[in-house]
This record gives sequence, C-alpha cells and structure tokens, in this order.
Amino acid sequence: MGSDDNPVTANERVDERYDPHPIEQKWSARWEGDPALYAAERVSTKKKYYVLEMLPYPSGALHMGHVRNYSIGDALARYMWMRGYNVLHPMGWDAFGLPAENAALKNNTPPRAWTLANIGNMKAQMKRLGFSYDWATETATCLPEYYRWNQWFFLKMVEKGLAYRKKSKVNWCPECATVLANEQVVDGCCWRHEETKVEIRDLEQWFLRITQYADELLRDLESLDGWPEKVKTMQRNWIGRSEGAQVDFTLESPGPHGAKITVFTTRIDTIFGATSVQLAPEHPVVQDLIAANPEIKDKVAELQLEQQAAKDAGDAGAVEKHCVFTGAYATNPFNGERLPVWVANYILMEYGTGAIMSVPAHDERDYEFAKKYGIEMRVVILPRRTEEPTGDGEQEPVLPFTHEDSMLINSGEFNEMSTPDAKAAMARLAEQKGFGKATVTYRLKDWGVSRQRYWGTPIPMVYCEKDGIVPVPESQLPVILPDNVDITQTGGSPLSRVPAFLNTTCPKCGGPARRETDTMDTFVDSSWYFYRYTDAQNTNAPFDPALAAYWFPIDQYIGGVEHAILHLIYSRFWTKVMRDLGLIKNSEPVERLFTQGMVIKDGAKMSKNKGNVVSPDDMVAQYGADAARLYSLFAAPPDRDLDWQEQGVEGCFRFLGRVYRFVTKHAKPQHPEWRAGVPAELGPEARVLQRKLHQTIAKITHDFDSRWHFNTSIAALMELSNDLYAAEGAIRKGTVPVPLMAQLQRTLVQLLAPFAPYLMAELWETLGERGTLLKQPWPVFNPALAKEDEIEIPVQINGKLRSRIMVSADANEEAAKEAAFRDERVKAAIEGKTIVKVIIVPGKMVNIVVK
Repeated sequence: MGSDDNPVTANERVDERYDPHPIEQKWSARWEGDPALYAAERVSTKKKYYVLEMLPYPSGALHMGHVRNYSIGDALARYMWMRGYNVLHPMGWDAFGLPAENAALKNNTPPRAWTLANIGNMKAQMKRLGFSYDWATETATCLPEYYRWNQWFFLKMVEKGLAYRKKSKVNWCPECATVLANEQVVDGCCWRHEETKVEIRDLEQWFLRITQYADELLRDLESLDGWPEKVKTMQRNWIGRSEGAQVDFTLESPGPHGAKITVFTTRIDTIFGATSVQLAPEHPVVQDLIAANPEIKDKVAELQLEQQAAKDAGDAGAVEKHCVFTGAYATNPFNGERLPVWVANYILMEYGTGAIMSVPAHDERDYEFAKKYGIEMRVVILPRRTEEPTGDGEQEPVLPFTHEDSMLINSGEFNEMSTPDAKAAMARLAEQKGFGKATVTYRLKDWGVSRQRYWGTPIPMVYCEKDGIVPVPESQLPVILPDNVDITQTGGSPLSRVPAFLNTTCPKCGGPARRETDTMDTFVDSSWYFYRYTDAQNTNAPFDPALAAYWFPIDQYIGGVEHAILHLIYSRFWTKVMRDLGLIKNSEPVERLFTQGMVIKDGAKMSKNKGNVVSPDDMVAQYGADAARLYSLFAAPPDRDLDWQEQGVEGCFRFLGRVYRFVTKHAKPQHPEWRAGVPAELGPEARVLQRKLHQTIAKITHDFDSRWHFNTSIAALMELSNDLYAAEGAIRKGTVPVPLMAQLQRTLVQLLAPFAPYLMAELWETLGERGTLLKQPWPVFNPALAKEDEIEIPVQINGKLRSRIMVSADANEEAAKEAAFRDERVKAAIEGKTIVKVIIVPGKMVNIVVK
C-alpha cells in the first residue's frame, strides 16, 4: 500500500489527529504493570495452545526481519487467547556462540557482559513493539541455571551409550578455530563465514549417536502432517537412508589396514558385472596402497583436491571424473574374479563405506568411468520378459541399463532371477559364507558436539591418568564456565589455558585430573529449550514431566526454512532421547511448523552482515509500533519473501489513522441504545454494512484457522473501513441504527486487535468497553447475515460471454433462466435463432445453446 492510498476525505477532517506515541506509551506501561496479562495458566480446564517463534541469537538489535517473524506468532497468540485457549507464548535467547567471542576480541568486552547487554536491548525492543510474551518463562542458554541441564542430559547420554568419544576426521573452520558439524558446512564453507573454506582434520571428539534414531527420525516424518513438505523432503534427503548390502573383496596383498575392502552397494544383483573396485581418496586402505606403490601418492593427493573443490562448489557429484589405478587387485567373492583397485575422485568417504564395486553396464557414473578409461562392460541384467521368447536371442539393452524391474543373466546360479529375488538371495549367501550381509546405510552421521571455543556449555567429563575418562557426578553440576578468559581463537580451546578450570580432582579415585576443555555445539542449547519454557524456574529438574505432557507437542512453531536440517533434526532427536529417558511421552516436539519468508532489501536478505538492515526503532519512532507490525503482515503472504518498502509502513499508518478517526468520531457509549440488540429488520443501507461485517469476520477467522494470508485479512479490514466511511451519509441521516453502529465498531476493533494491539486497546476503551481486549471473545459470524441478497452471474451463448445478470442469491434454475431471457443483450443475441438447450449451474452461470 503506497502513501497515496486511502486519502483522507473531508468527512474525516476532525480535530483528533492519530498520534501513536502517547497511545502506545500508555498501554505499554499498563501492560508492563500486569505481569499476569500474558501468563499461561499452570492448571487449567481450557484447551491449550503453545505458539512459539524460534528463539533469536542476541546479536544486539532487532531488524524488521525479526519483527515479521515475531508479528506472525504474536497475531496468532492473540487470536487464540480471544478464542478462549490457554496460551503459552514464551521468548528466550540462544545466547552461547562464536559472535560473542568475536565481540570480545573486537571490543575488549567479556562475552557474558556483551551477551547480557544485547539481551537487555533486544528485550526492550520487543516490549516496545508490544509482543505478548510471558517474560516469567524467559530463558537464556548462557546462564548456569540453563546449561547445567545441557550437562545433565550429556551425562544421561553417556550412561545410555549415546555420547562417546573417538578420533575422527572433522570439519575445521580456520576462522572460527573450531569444529563444525556436517550440517554446518555449506557449499564447502563455514555456515557462519560464507567465504571461509572448511578444512579436514583428525581430532578426538565427542559425538552423540543420532544415527541410532535414524530410522525413527525418517519414519516419523510421515506423521508430521502439519509440516511443510519441503522441510520433510530436506530431512529425508539429509538422513539419506539406503538399503543394500556390504560385501568384502579380498586384497591380494594386504597391508596394515587389513586384507579386505568392504564395499556397500544398493545393487548386489549386478555384482557379476563388477569390473573394478574403487576407493575414496581418504579410504584407510589407500595409505597401504600408496606405501606399496609410492608413484600414485601425488595423483591421489590431486584427486583429493579435486574432490574437495567440487564439495566447495556445492556439488561433489558434478566433479569431472578422474581415477588412478593403484596396481593392486581384489577378489570378487561371488565369482572369484580378480578385479583392479582404483582410487576415484567421485567416491565419497562419508557415503557407505567409502568403497564401491564398479559395474559400468548398470550404473551411469560407472559407465562414464569405464568409457573414459577403457574398462570392460559386462551386461548382467535385462528387462524382465513380458512374453514367451521369440527364439531370436536376448536383446541387449541400451547401456547403462539401471532398471530395477530386471532379470539376471551371466550371473551363475542366480540367472533368470528377478532383481528383488536376487538381492535377497545374494545377501543371504554372503552372510552364510561370511563375506557380507544385507545392511542399511545413512547419509546422516553421528553428531559431533565438541567445539574448541570458550563461549559454550562445558562438557562435564574429566581425564584421569588412573581411571581414564570419568563423568562429573550430577551432584557437582553445573560445571561453571569461568569468567575473564583470554580469548585468542587460536591454539585450541581457551579453557585449556585456565589452570583453575583445567585442573581438578578425579571424582572416582580422588587423584589429580584435568577437565574436558571443549565446549558443546550451541545446537545442543536449542534442541530442547522449548521444554524449559514450560517450567523455567525449576531448580531440581530440566522441567516437570507433567507440565511438558500438558503443553507438548508445540501447536505452532514459526521460523526460517534455513533451520530445516540443523535445529529441527537435532530437536527431534533430543525429544526422542528424552522420551526414552522417561521425561516425556511425546515422540515429536512440534505438531505444526510454519516457515516464513525472508525480508528482502536492496535485492538481498535483510541481515547485519549485508549492511541492509532496517531498525524497527526507526519505524516505531516515525510511524508507531502498530504500523510497523501491520506492514510486516500486510506487504506479502507470510510464507513469501517481503520486499521492503518504507512507503508501505506509511500506508499502514494512514489506514490506522482512518480507523482511529472513525471510531473517535462515532463512538457513543453513553447513548441509551449503545448496548441494545441489533434490530432484526434493517434498511438496505444498514443491511449492506451488516453483511460486509459478517463477511469480514468469516474471512479473517478462516485465514487464521487455515492459510494465514494475513495480507488479505488486513485488506478485508481496509475494505470494511472504506465501506464505513462511504456510509457516513446514511449514518448522519440516522438510517444505520445505533446498536448496529456499536457492533460495527466493536467488531472492527476486535478483528484488528491481533495485528495492531496498541491502538485497538485504546479504541476498545473509547467505545466504553471494560476488561482486557486480549481476553474478549472472538467475533462469530452469522452465515445468514453474511449471505449476499443478490449475486451477479454470467450468461454465455454457445460458450461465449454475452451478458451478466443479477439474481437472488437463492434463485433456482427457473428463476435464473427467466432472468437471462429478460436481459436485453441476451434477447438481441438469440433473436432469430433456435434454442437447442439451456445449461444452468445455480449461482454460477447460464449457458444458452442456439443454432
């Protein structure tokens, strides 16, 4: 809506001018003085509704992208309160993380002080914007009263074998000077530092065994009917379940890493067509092969660089395929054939076992490899016969032939088996003879949670020379993160340079020990925070299971689609672990998920890094909080990107001014008929307003209950406002009864309350109403009163539109037919023609067929 929309007319020129600031300051102070206003009832017979926006990182200040996200959740929370629900609408802070360390280096400010100051600033902004958060449930993940439970959960996972330590190749961001989870590597770069290439290093790390829940994480996606399909697809792809078999190929010359190369294949039915074995450049056996044949060392290093470059570009599968023959051979256990062993840049160590059997005739990638390097291709599957053979011999398919609906040939005892039968039989034989088995692999890997940074949850483990790795007893939690730590972001964890923290006593033997100096990945903090909101002051447990049972699952969760893989998979995993610990009964944390669109400015997502943020403080100062909120919901459907235009905020300000002026002009709460019932019989002008009112109630209620197209809801309220102004002549004449005028204004205020709470609270009081608007019942529309008296329907002749006619909304076919034939345009069009038939769709159209 531009600044020229809804111009002020002469009828609107009254003494009162809409100034949002005194109104918003008045109601902000009043709401601040009523801490129970937004508090959920701990014990209630009402139906519950838990609405939550993803908690923010306290970076220092909100921008209008945040405002849009929180305005969506706030509108929904206010609507559900008015619908009579017991609403939980909390807010907290994802307060650990690297930016606080960066700020400490840049500004010489301790991370804790920097973070808490930012929280104070952002909280003040949220209050000024009028968001309906219950601040008694506020949680900051950097405080000991929260992160002690991170540590408690970690110890429980250690007990259950879900947390373990191992040496592994990890993603290392040189700029963060810490490890990244696979999910935090985007196009080969750090998710925080988009230009910084991630390195691969070998480190001892703590892992959480998320793969133990891989099947359940995948299966339960089918139950999440309230989640966007795109998010579920992203999670399915990330989990990456593949059914197949592992088969051991025996090396002729074994080395330190063993005599076998175990390959994973989803097509064991084609194993008689294997003509080589291929390894990822990082496969452990490759080092043995280099030791036996040093000439391939440089080439293998080159292949590794090529693979990494393709990963960095975001598509490892698109790498130009290069290989090197190692000079080694391995034996196919099914037919005893001697196969050459190659190292290939397109084989990924993180998929399967990092080794494959190459079957060029039946795999597109292997086919490209064989064509390039002149490797034999052997056909071992054909399309299944659909009729008796003709005697002309089998017709070889066009290669590569990869269809599953196939029949085996050239495969020994398995000839003429179907692919499904052969897969099962071959896997059974491999297991019987001890050289393989049916198996399932996942793209999902265990979650590496060790981080070599300071500002995070200390991992509650100690290292004792006598007893090894020992958990910190629960009675000693929390392990407190020390203050005044020298942060350099080099040389590993800063905690390793704090003797008072590092040196401790072994809980088991009482001897000297050292603490774990890595801290936890901050996604641990956000994996369960929404449970803490239900019982934020509990000092004896993470939360009361009875309260969690009442509130969970979350009825509506709102946040960006960029969290589809990281936060949302981790939080689903954490919920299942808590269920298995007996803390909760639900298996999924969120019933419905909504991913809002981004706010775009100057062609890019609004963000601090882009330098294109718009401060809500500026918008509030110029137009008021209600206008800023209203624009964020009006400018685009919530699931679409919003292209920021400040003149749109001005347009929303003007609209609110029109509503303010109309109500302050026409509110007559002292009139004796102000609270009387609306007469059953209304004149035509009053009936038009009543019908428009009930149509608007119906539309906005439907929008809240279904598609959340708040932009069209607000547009409908603008239309209602326009109709009210257009009726001012009738109002002056007295043809709109006072009780209807009261109902029109009360309902307009109620319908606008979720979107512009400050002004509507003021106008509710202006209308002489008592009680908090937030807890007033939502208006109910009457279908009979919303129904049009007359409707317009098109008239076609031989399928072409010739006229439009007005008929009664409940006109039957005969009445519609008579009205069509009375129409002058229709008469002229059919004059002199023979009527063949008349097709009538009641309430929709009339089609006359003539010749």
